[in-house]
Amino acid sequence: MTSRVRLLAVVFVAALAALLLWAPWNNRNPLDQGKQIYLTVSEPRCAICHTLRDAGAIGEVGPDLDALKPDQARVKTAVTNGIGVMPAFEALTPAQIDAVSLYVSTVAGKKK
Repeated sequence: MTSRVRLLAVVFVAALAALLLWAPWNNRNPLDQGKQIYLTVSEPRCAICHTLRDAGAIGEVGPDLDALKPDQARVKTAVTNGIGVMPAFEALTPAQIDAVSLYVSTVAGKKK
């Protein structure tokens, strides 16, 4: 096998893997995506610092999001830029930031 054929095979496999990983994520409900990011994807985890009833999170460092009831723009700004001791979440994609912002702004302050 020539190096060009090997390179094409590697590119094909990488593209296929990316498609398989992306497709399930892209087809999920945006609120489910946001909850997943809130609980497990963000680093550090949002739930470590922030209380949010819908997520079962009881944080003690950051503000209680159920009491604060931030709108989507406020959450997006905080996640993108950081605020106070909260870091900016630079590893999240714009789509992930949109999803977690939608999730928090939709469920904050709501009874489960």
